[in-house]
Amino acid sequence: MTQAAGAEPRRAIGAGRLAHRLSRARHLAVEAGVDALLVGVGADLLYLAGYRALPLERLTMLVVPAVGRPSLIVPRLESMAARATAVAEAGTVAVMPWDERDDPVDLVCAAIGLEGGGSGGRGVRMVAVSDRLWATFLLRLQAALPGTRFDVLSGVLRGERVVKDPDEVELLRAAAHAADRVIETIAHGRLIGRSEADVSREIRDRLLAEGHDEASFAIVGSGPNSASPHHQPTDRAIRAGEPIVLDIGGTLAGYGSDVTRTLWVTGGDPAKGPDRHFLTLYAVLRAAQAEATHAVRPGVPAERVDAVAREIIGAAGFADHFIHRTGHGIGLEEHEDPYLVAGNGEPLRAGMAFSVEPGIYFEGRHGARIEDIVVCGEAGPIVLNAVTRELLVVHG
Repeated sequence: MTQAAGAEPRRAIGAGRLAHRLSRARHLAVEAGVDALLVGVGADLLYLAGYRALPLERLTMLVVPAVGRPSLIVPRLESMAARATAVAEAGTVAVMPWDERDDPVDLVCAAIGLEGGGSGGRGVRMVAVSDRLWATFLLRLQAALPGTRFDVLSGVLRGERVVKDPDEVELLRAAAHAADRVIETIAHGRLIGRSEADVSREIRDRLLAEGHDEASFAIVGSGPNSASPHHQPTDRAIRAGEPIVLDIGGTLAGYGSDVTRTLWVTGGDPAKGPDRHFLTLYAVLRAAQAEATHAVRPGVPAERVDAVAREIIGAAGFADHFIHRTGHGIGLEEHEDPYLVAGNGEPLRAGMAFSVEPGIYFEGRHGARIEDIVVCGEAGPIVLNAVTRELLVVHG
């Protein structure tokens, strides 16, 4: 499937912005008494260096020392891709390839400012490593740096990554709009008689055609499966007279989309429209999602947004059927801080981006969910998704 005509162009974070992030990360590390940041494959590497590396058994690591130029240590076979990154081309980061017989941990130690892995870590008191660094790499680094304290990188970077800058918000908006168009297309296409898995495959194809780098998930829960929030699409055929929950998303230029809408398919038969129970359920859900979104503003505790949705759903007698948190942060990761859940009293800050997605589920019968990506603006919520939140009653 070729890229759709309405697809928005991919725009990446530029070299200047990445250099600023690296400088800021170094400053925060020094403030925290950290001598070096050791950044493995994942979202932190993409955030700081714009490098989407493969998660291999061969070590890839960005080393940001307290003093000196950052180094990107990569297997030799990945060196061309590493040198093509904006930060490498700009000279902000030095690319250090290693060969199959080399020990990349020695290169990490040299990049920190030590000569050889057996140095004993002289002068290195603390390093911060990626939260999700593989244990095999972490253990080798600890052996090479005895006496050095290891901490998680999120302790340094969390405050930066949790607040999105205007460029990041625009990438999230582009991703959201692309996913919206897919929802619209699927909702008004053929559904009855097709399997959930077949519709899921079409969603993934359309996300890629709309400019996504990856189509990470495409939940299609029909009939009783609509009551399973993380349902894996099956060979079940979609029928007239039942709901479908579509929860879809991926990444565009590295930044995530995640939108959920609920349909009801009739097959053109008015007698197979939604019943009274489902209409009541959906009206309560719609109000809860709208009011929770409206509650978003700087200074409001994250848990308050969850509470607003839960109070409305509970007052209608559906409290036991709202079985997950109201939302999760989104950016370079599908799920990241902040989380909209009871117990998280962190005040929202302008620039935070997260889902607002209450759901109501009756196991074995049916369920519904509405999800938007919302940015906390200076004056209140900025909703990035635009596709209708009303129940989509369609022919199917």
